[in-house]
Amino acid sequence: MALVLVLALVLPPPALGLEGASPDPASLASGGRLFEAHCVGCHINGGNIIRRGKNLKLATLQRNGIDDPAAIATIAAAGIGAMGGYGEALGEGGPEAVGAWVWQQALEGWPRG
Repeated sequence: MALVLVLALVLPPPALGLEGASPDPASLASGGRLFEAHCVGCHINGGNIIRRGKNLKLATLQRNGIDDPAAIATIAAAGIGAMGGYGEALGEGGPEAVGAWVWQQALEGWPRG
């Protein structure tokens, strides 16, 4: 029991639901705003106007080994393939907020609106 208490005091809490807990609404809203400002030009409604096969739909993400918000955050920050990284533009905590928001949209089938 003491070990659990020590670990709880030493380890940081999960950020933005990246470890399985639900992301908080403020973080999702922030992620949505950042996505609209920096990502929607190429990824409207979760698509990809440059490379159709590299969209943000759940099946495509999973097929490409991207199976959680943290993986999306890493790509948003550092880039992958032809996509450059946006870590600096997204700011501190931005990639994680975008990752959580994109993952939520993918789980919901990218609802329009």
